Amino acid sequence: MDSHNEFFITTPIYYVNDKPHIGHAYSTIVADTLARWREVRGERVVFTTGVDENAQKTVDAAKKNGEEIHAYVDRMADIWNSTWAKLGISNTDFIRTTEERHIETVRDIWGRMEAAGDIYKGQYQGLYCKGHEAFMKEDELTPDGLCPEHKTAPELVTEENYFFRLSNYQQKLLEFYEAHGDFVAPAHRFNEVRAFVENGLEDISFSREKKEWGIPVPNDPNQVIYVWADALVNYITAVGVEGWEEHPADIHVMAKDIVRFHAVIWPAMLMSAGLPLPGQVISTGFLTIDGTKMSKSLGNVVDPLDLATRYGADGLRYFLLREVSFGDDGDFSEEKMKERYNADLANGLGNFAARVLTLAEKEKLHFGKLDAEFETILKDMKRAVQEKMTVFKFSDVLAAIWIAISFGDRYVNEKKVWEIKDAAARTQALFNLVSLLDTIAAMLAPFLPETSKKITAALEWKNDVLHVKKPDILFPRIK
Repeated sequence: MDSHNEFFITTPIYYVNDKPHIGHAYSTIVADTLARWREVRGERVVFTTGVDENAQKTVDAAKKNGEEIHAYVDRMADIWNSTWAKLGISNTDFIRTTEERHIETVRDIWGRMEAAGDIYKGQYQGLYCKGHEAFMKEDELTPDGLCPEHKTAPELVTEENYFFRLSNYQQKLLEFYEAHGDFVAPAHRFNEVRAFVENGLEDISFSREKKEWGIPVPNDPNQVIYVWADALVNYITAVGVEGWEEHPADIHVMAKDIVRFHAVIWPAMLMSAGLPLPGQVISTGFLTIDGTKMSKSLGNVVDPLDLATRYGADGLRYFLLREVSFGDDGDFSEEKMKERYNADLANGLGNFAARVLTLAEKEKLHFGKLDAEFETILKDMKRAVQEKMTVFKFSDVLAAIWIAISFGDRYVNEKKVWEIKDAAARTQALFNLVSLLDTIAAMLAPFLPETSKKITAALEWKNDVLHVKKPDILFPRIK
């Protein structure tokens, strides 16, 4: 993998115990937006997503559905893969943890950690939350002993397992955090991670007694590798060990509930295996309904494909990226989505594009020079996009682009462009507006890729003469 002029971004791999909900779509759309932004800047992008099939909850879901486990995971993997395709996600790879390439990579990394002296056998007793696929401490539970997220009581498990010497990496992790002050974003998540590590790290169980499903521990068929020790390795599976050594992931995107796995356990595993660490772990908040986290286990999920069918994939992308401040929790309601869609997309961008294209198709426009006020508005927009994208302020980026749209709308109204009699003045006004619309479309390419393509295709310059091909209504108003 050529590491020059390249960008490597990942989503987490998602459990296949149910189909995708809007929370999964949000994390994936964030990653897709960043991938497209880099691609627009001329970088070669490696963008991976996929599914985690080796969890106990997968076995439970297959049994609940009355399906054979292999048939179940094949069916569910197809649903996840096709969902991202239907939402226009531009991933370059889709990892399944049952694939032979992944199993081989997991065994390789296990062997490296074992060779480093960081894998040993011991007995463990702990409270295991199936929802998290992780052990929990008593002080992490509610007063009545429940997992605060899944509202279920963890199971007391006593097993002889293989352990990972996570405690060996406490000081090394703290030194790494000190040297890489933006390793986790937003900053308050980084503070939580650092405080957790400073509080002391315990060795963790890295295998389970032989279950009916999972990757066997090398040389011990009575144990399977713990799902997180397997799942995190998917990021290496995508590019191979040599590829990772040459260019590890630049950004891992995920929801806040799995940051600790990615910012503590994952870098410790990589240190043990003698491999480089990723550049950054960035965390979205949760999407809630009535203040409650969307969760398959709680049954209050929203289907992203249903929304995309009614509002378009770009309509869904716009709402999530504009409405939710990155890193914070956001509350979803379809009423809010409909309001934003009609106000910002139908009446805003869609209406502005239609007005400009309708006016421009009646004129023979030649390429010219922008008026100063348009030069300024385009410069301000581009600067805001660049500055805000580097700190993942997607909502602020879109707000800056919509300032330019509003400016263009006001210009049309105040100048009454359709009434300008002087040919040179009318041509200049239209050139200003066409240039503004064209640049807005370019700026929107990472956010609203289909809409951007339609606008760009409508504005074709041939030998410095504009040929307008009006598209259908970009965003039909929803009643």
